[in-house]
Amino acid sequence: MCVIVPRFCPDPMELKIAASIVTYNTDKDELARCIASLLHDRVGRIYICDNSPGDSLREICGLSEKLRYMHNPANPGYGSAHNAAIRASLREGYAYHLVINSDVYFEPGVMPELASVMEKDREVVQITPNVVYPDGRTQYACRLLPTPADLIMRRFFPFLLPKKRKSRYLLEFFNRKRCADVPYHMGCFMFFRSSAFEKAGMFDERFFMYPEDIDITRRMHRIGKTLFWPGATIVHAHRAESYRSIRMLCIHSVNMIRYFNKWGWFRDGERKEFNRRVLSELGYEARQNAPHAS
Repeated sequence: MCVIVPRFCPDPMELKIAASIVTYNTDKDELARCIASLLHDRVGRIYICDNSPGDSLREICGLSEKLRYMHNPANPGYGSAHNAAIRASLREGYAYHLVINSDVYFEPGVMPELASVMEKDREVVQITPNVVYPDGRTQYACRLLPTPADLIMRRFFPFLLPKKRKSRYLLEFFNRKRCADVPYHMGCFMFFRSSAFEKAGMFDERFFMYPEDIDITRRMHRIGKTLFWPGATIVHAHRAESYRSIRMLCIHSVNMIRYFNKWGWFRDGERKEFNRRVLSELGYEARQNAPHAS
């Protein structure tokens, strides 16, 4: 696949938005498509945080003067690599920082839309837009904070997980034509107000990968609004590596244990309160009690 990437062209919005992509032996065409989406949408700085042993992706930074290559051959983990990029963007004075996966792409207009929401409402510290699969199906990227049962049963014993409970956890019931203040955003695309990192803290580097998105969103949710925003849509070609690789499944499992050790397995009052609040705001109980509800 050949991807045409625009050359450097100054733009006022480019002074405000930075993005970081963590890579590990990532397909160059996939990465180039993601970069093209960002450059076409006026992102001012893009950090390629390469955790691969080799530096073959370095050459892709010649596509634009906005690209910065950060090689981490020791592979410190997903959150740690993003932290280095976030610190760099803070030093450079970017007001907004996007954490994005290389398998995400979108049409122009997404970044200005999200920045506009942030500009209009200072209480918003994080946004995730509408996320779809390449075939257009909805991807439930905003969810309740998970309990151990939600994750363990859904991953290993899906046939034992009641459909109603799964739907509730994924917030499948709510109309994604409205915005919602949700405490867990999947990490494929997380748009942050950069200054919020000073209050909430950076990614927790104890998590090599996977639960860092749950952890950072709930900490951001403590200090402001973490919005699902339906006014923009992105495509995420979700690979779900832990479903295909024993090694990635082990990494996923170990880091989820660390997550629940940090926040609590069964006694997590904040999880209970955050989930209760979002379900109430989305009218979950009223829907369940309606005559037509199944």
